[in-house]
Order: sequence, then C-alpha cells, then structure tokens
Amino acid sequence: MQKGTIGVTTENIFPVIKKFLYSDHEIFLRELVSNAVDASQKIRTLANFGDFKGELGTLDVRVTIDKEAGTLTVSDHGIGMDAEDVDKYINQIAFSGAEDFLNKYKDNAANIIGHFGLGFYSAFMVAEKVVINSLSYKEGAKPVRWSCDGSPEYSMEEGDRTERGTDIILYIDKDSAEFLDQQRVDLLLRKYCRFLPVPVISGKEREWKDGNWVDTDRDLVVNATEPQWMKKPSELTDDDYRRFYQELYPGEEDPLFWIHLNVDYPFTLTGILYFPKIKNNFDINRNRIQLYCNQVYVTDSVEGVVPEFMQLMQGVIDSPDIPLNVSRSYLQADTAVKKISGYITKKVASRLDELFRADRKEFEKKWDDIRIFIVYGMLTDEKFCDAALKFLLLRDTEGQYFTTEEYKTLVEASQTDKEGKIVYLYATDAQAQYNYIKAANDKGYNVLLLDGQLDNHFVGLLEQKLKDTRLVRVDSDVIDNLIRRDDRRNTGLSAVQTAILSQLFSADTAKVDKASFTVQFEALGANAQPITLTQNEYMRRMKEMAALQPSMNFYGELPDSYSLVVNTEHPLVKDIVAKADTALLSSVEPLLQTIDSRNADAEAIRKAAPEGKTSAEEDARIADLEKEVAAARTEMADAISKYGKSEGADDVRQLVDLALLGNGLLKGQNLADFISRTVAMMQK
Repeated sequence: MQKGTIGVTTENIFPVIKKFLYSDHEIFLRELVSNAVDASQKIRTLANFGDFKGELGTLDVRVTIDKEAGTLTVSDHGIGMDAEDVDKYINQIAFSGAEDFLNKYKDNAANIIGHFGLGFYSAFMVAEKVVINSLSYKEGAKPVRWSCDGSPEYSMEEGDRTERGTDIILYIDKDSAEFLDQQRVDLLLRKYCRFLPVPVISGKEREWKDGNWVDTDRDLVVNATEPQWMKKPSELTDDDYRRFYQELYPGEEDPLFWIHLNVDYPFTLTGILYFPKIKNNFDINRNRIQLYCNQVYVTDSVEGVVPEFMQLMQGVIDSPDIPLNVSRSYLQADTAVKKISGYITKKVASRLDELFRADRKEFEKKWDDIRIFIVYGMLTDEKFCDAALKFLLLRDTEGQYFTTEEYKTLVEASQTDKEGKIVYLYATDAQAQYNYIKAANDKGYNVLLLDGQLDNHFVGLLEQKLKDTRLVRVDSDVIDNLIRRDDRRNTGLSAVQTAILSQLFSADTAKVDKASFTVQFEALGANAQPITLTQNEYMRRMKEMAALQPSMNFYGELPDSYSLVVNTEHPLVKDIVAKADTALLSSVEPLLQTIDSRNADAEAIRKAAPEGKTSAEEDARIADLEKEVAAARTEMADAISKYGKSEGADDVRQLVDLALLGNGLLKGQNLADFISRTVAMMQK
C-alpha cells in the first residue's frame, strides 16, 4: 500500500475546497458526471485513432445511491486510471488530465469537457470520505484503489475492479444527507446533465401501479445525448424547434421565431435563441438563456456573453471558448467573450432583417410582441441600433405601420415647421389623449402611438438618429403651436385684461396637488377649444426618465408642469372678458397704471445714479415707491379674487374644471363641486 500527502501548496486546502471552491455545493454532481463523460469520450477518441483496439462496450455513466451505506457512486466505462495516472491527476491538485489529453488529440477531441483540474475535489464539499476504484484501458494495467478522508493524507493500493473504467464513491457527510435522496439527485442531474453526449443513468424508470409509484426494470436515462442545437438547421423542422422550446420551458406559449447559431471560426459557438412573446409591461428575467460548455450546463447568468437586451430572449448557448473560473459559475470578460457577444448581436439583427424582408405582413403581426426587445436593444447597443433602423416599425394611432423612411415621406410635406424640422407627433395613450389626437387629425396631421414602457427614452433616441426631426407629444401644446409655421397671432387682450384673466384662470388650478400651472393666451380661432391643458414636453420627459433612473431623482421630485392655454377668440372666452371688463376694468386699470408708473420711477432713479450707486435719500424714495407698488398689487389681487369667487365668474371655474377633468386631474371634493355647479348652471 502506498501512503502519502496530496501535493498542495496551501495548508488545509480541504476546508477551503469544502466551503469556497463552488458557490453551490450541488455543483459536485455536475463535476463528477462531467469527468465520467470525459473519460467515456476519451476512450472513444482513442479507439477512433487506433490507440485502443479493444471493445468499447456500453459507454454510459451511472449514478447510484446506497442509503444504507450512505454512499453516492458515479461510475463509467471510460478510459480508466492506473496508479501512475492517479498520482499525476489526483494527488497533484489542479493538474488537469483533460489539458494533457487535449494537447495530444486537440484536432479530434472537441468534446472533452474538463479543463480545470479541481472538479474532482468538489466531492469533498459533500463527502467525509472519497474512494476511487479504477482500471485503466492500458494493456496489462492493474486496478487501483485510492481513498481520502478529507485531509491531505491519502492511501492508494491495488484494487479489485475487473472492468475498464472508474467508480467514484462518496461517503456523504451528515450535513449533506439531501444528496442521498433519489429525487433530489435526479433533479440535479436533470438540471446540469440533461444534454450530456453520453447516456447518464440514475436509478430506474417508475410507473403508476395499484395506487403507487413503483420501479420498473428499465434504466432511467436522464439526458438527451443529441440536443437540437448540436444538429444542423437543415436537419430540423419548425415543429422540432417548437418541441425543443417546450422541453426547455414547459407550458409556455410557443415562441414567435428563433435563431440557430452555428459558427466554428474564429470561435466555436452553437445554440438556439428564441423570441418569446413580450408585452409592454415586462419584467426583465435574466435567467432565461442557459449557457453550456460542450453540452454541460454551466449557468443561466449570461451577463457578458450576450448583450443586456438579449437577456429578454430564451434558449441555449453552447461554447467551449467561453472562459470560466474554477467553479464554472462566473464568466470573465475577455476578448473571446466580446467577440461572441458581437457575433450574437449581428446574427440577431440579421435574422430580424431577414424576417422583415421575407414577409412584411407577418412581421407586422409580430411587431407588438417583439417591439420592446428591439427598442431595448436600440437603447443599449449602438451597433444593434444602427442595424435595427432598417426594420424598425412605427405604428400610428390608426394601427398602420411604417418604416422610418416611409413615415418621413408620409408627413414631411404637412408636418415641417418654419425652422425646417419635421415634427413627429405622438401619443402615449390613445384613449386618454383622444381629444388631442382628434385635433391633430382634423388638421391633417398623423399621430404615432408610442405607448411602450421604454418609449420615453426611445423618443430621445429617435431624435438623435433621424435627421432634422423632433418628436412632440400631442398634448404638449395646442395644435397650432405643435407645428408652428408662422408667428403667433395677437391675442387681442390689453395689458389690463391679461392681468385680470391670468389671475382669474390660475386661481382654480391651485386645487391640484403636486402640479404647477402657467396661464397663457392664444388666438386660436372661434372653432378651436376655449381652453386646453397642455404638459411641458421637456419637464415631462425628464420626470418620466427619472422614474427609471435613480440618478435623476431631482426631476422626479419636481411638480408636474402644465400650461392652461386660453383661446381668446372663442365666444365663451370673449364673454368672460366682457364680463370681467364690466366688473373690474374701472378699478383695476388705475391700479395697474400706478404699478407701472411707480416701477418706472424707481427704475429711473437707479439708472440716473452714478455707477449705479444710489444715495440713502434715493434708496428711501425707491423703498416708498416699492411699497406703493406692493399696496396696489394687493388691492388689485383682492379685487380680482373677490370677483373670481362671485357667481359672475362661474363660467371661468367651469372652463378650468373641464380642462382638468379632461386630463384626469379633477378629483374628490373638487369633482363634486364641479358636478353641483354644472347642475345649477343647467337649471338656470
């Protein structure tokens, strides 16, 4: 018997392995089964090269549980080991047998999985003792038995195995008893080993009999050795792709379409990526693409391998060229990964363009389901964005679809402003903004529908990408101002009338919490609405983006910004002006004249002062003038306020409330007051 100490450079390596080698202890099963598959693939490769002339026999991997003995055994009929191999590959931690083998057979051993050397030692995360029984394929080889109890000390002696291959026997420790449960083990094998290229057998198939599940005499094979992504696209039908999708994601609605990845230069990559149906209200699930290394499951955290926006997709990626750390759980962002990510981006964009060109009508039918994926990609990936402009579709409020070039041709003549900018009008809610959309349509304008969750960001991107174009939400101004072709018309109001109406119309807007209002006057024609509520485009965009970006909290805390646009040419407004003139003009006009006069006097004193430095006497005079101005302002405001509360100003309150109501801002007591006032006015 040979005894010795395992060659390590760090003391107490086993406690480190037990705690920190892998983030999930369950990974040990993947590593041991993968090693067994490696051994099986190696003997097949040797046979193909003529370096092994014996019978291959049945190449499978078996996982066996013995609850009474407290053991879990992984067995194979692969290449096996002799004492020299064990000493070289087991007793020297982190020396990978696969690396040595690959160097010799690198042109024909593409399916050798292990590259890392530490996989075997993951067994000590769950086992208090590990035994290896192995017999090498080499002619005249003697069987070897190796044993270690989790300390650096091991024993190695001649074994009793009579068939080529290896048994790895784990004596499971008490804290890891879950791995002696057949269902738990089968679940892990299904997770990590379901597509390994060698049959993996775990227990027996079960069937329902006499009210119970009972074992049959048929071996339970947990994996499919030839997954669809390893086949050529020409070998698969659409139904094959759909069946594989259902195998990956049971019970989900069939995908819209898919992309079969297959490249062998300058890196090796295979896989199938599916486009699921994605609605506007989405929750990004980043664990829908499974990463494999030569058919061994590695992780579903694929950040760095695929661009962020493609994590909305589903499916499988398999590449031996993606570097992994010892745990095979975290990806390193190196050149190979970046090339793979770039390839996938290009392939997806190419596939979408192909679908668009092949069948435009069918592409339009799927557009609403894939739109958020494409918008997300355009916002986060510059190269994808440039490619996507070829097949990006814009949908208007009538349900018609246009490419960016088609839409420019449609609206260029009618929607170009006086500065030469093409104005794309858009709505975010066709029902809530119906009146604004109708006003635009009545003018002969087309309105886009941008109601996606990311469209507040997308609007800005379109403005960057589309030359001489700006996007304006249809409720951000009155229709005549949305696409301004000439100067504004005179409102017909005097300074006194403007001052009176500004206070009258703004008084009732204070009832809306967390909102600020400005009153403006426009001459919009007798047939236009008497009053329109608009929302500032810039501030609204900033607030919407702040909702998704914590760094913009400043904008999120600001009140909503609205404009109350009063149409001075509407008969109702003209009547309001006339009544206000009768009630207030005689008292307000002298006060306004006093304000203007005193302000002018104060400004004249400041301008006359040498170098702008006024004397004490001049400062006192200015202070007196400012007091007179303040007093006049107070008197004027009180007079207007008194009138505003009188029955004579009911029509002002009614118009303001109608504007608020139309935008969902009239609520609670204010809504009840509006209803009562409306009923009273109808009864007159």
